[in-house]
Amino acid sequence: MHRTGILLALLSAVLFGASTPFAKLLLGSVDPWMMAGLLYLGAGVGLAAVHVPRKALSIPAVEAPLRRADLPWLALVIVTGGLLAPLLLMYGLNRTDAAGASLLLNLEGLATMVIAWGVFRENVDRRLLLGAFSILAGAVLISWQGQASFQGGAVLIAGACLCWGIDNNLTRKLSSADPVQIAMLKGLFTGSVNLTLAMMTGARLPPYSVLLAAGLIGFLGYGVSLALFVLGLRHLGAARTGAYFSLAPFVGALLAVMLLGETLSMKLLIAGGLMGWGLWLHFSEHHEHEHRHETMEHEHRHRHDAHHQHDHDLAAPPGTAHTHAHRHKPLAHRHPHYPDLHHRHGSGTDSET
Repeated sequence: MHRTGILLALLSAVLFGASTPFAKLLLGSVDPWMMAGLLYLGAGVGLAAVHVPRKALSIPAVEAPLRRADLPWLALVIVTGGLLAPLLLMYGLNRTDAAGASLLLNLEGLATMVIAWGVFRENVDRRLLLGAFSILAGAVLISWQGQASFQGGAVLIAGACLCWGIDNNLTRKLSSADPVQIAMLKGLFTGSVNLTLAMMTGARLPPYSVLLAAGLIGFLGYGVSLALFVLGLRHLGAARTGAYFSLAPFVGALLAVMLLGETLSMKLLIAGGLMGWGLWLHFSEHHEHEHRHETMEHEHRHRHDAHHQHDHDLAAPPGTAHTHAHRHKPLAHRHPHYPDLHHRHGSGTDSET
């Protein structure tokens, strides 16, 4: 299952990374605050077009719905990742080049990892830490102006990455629920709020062609990407999903050079090399040790595997995915694993090979 999580995280990264240079193309004709609203509103409306008909047609849900206990976490996710982060990114992107901004977004993975390790006690080994420091070194190199100063745009983008790092760790609390529903609600609410605030400050709606383009970028780069990211969190935990998501800036930087004709400078190449080495260290991690699962009861999409051996009131065809509240009995075993829904134990007995 960790391979599935890696693939989901990488697909999420590709979509989000590609959104940065395309959003840069539109910023010349759209206010940054307005752009932040349009991107998330496009994500929310697009995902609603998928989610609402499914409900209207009474198609059985395979994913667990959000519950009342999830709402406080969802509210915090909306504020940090939906309202603050995209606003900081758009203003930062408006003040820097798209290639450099794209690589600076690597700081999101670093912020996610540090918060997961320091606050939520998720296991992070030496390889991940070394990779994180390599990514940080590349980000510092990009943003350094000389004479002990940093680009203002780079500082704003770093702030956006910090907000998204907080958002990613909070979203982990929701990762057992329907990812489309989570991303839809986040997009609709934050998009509407940012759009309204932008218009209240004097921003005007752009032409319809720009509206459609921004909506499409938002749907793919923020909506579909977020849904895939939530699924990645379910399988990998916050630190490792953030690490694999670090591919996003390279996609954005490559497209910026190809589509916008931006200079492929030596500083950009060196910074990209440092970040690439850090990403490789993340990819090559292997984590395995003897561990014990305590009694747990939760609800999420699953198949009957080594961690799901339980009875059903209604028969579930072998090998099919289904959703219901279920209880895990205590279990001790050894196998390669990441901090997914069933392996969020502390690091006291961890060993890496």
